[in-house]
Amino acid sequence: MFGADQAIPPASQRTMAGRAGSHTVEIAGASHAYFVTHPNVVVDLVRAASRATTG
Repeated sequence: MFGADQAIPPASQRTMAGRAGSHTVEIAGASHAYFVTHPNVVVDLVRAASRATTG
């Protein structure tokens, strides 16, 4: 999850996530504290991951 993050450049995050084969969600304008400013997006992502890994 990245957008306007200045702690780690978004391009670097995309590269690292791609190498790891990660699923990502981009939030336009989100800061490094996306989990505080966009909690519903985080909850949705965690729930989706849970559904994808359980039978």
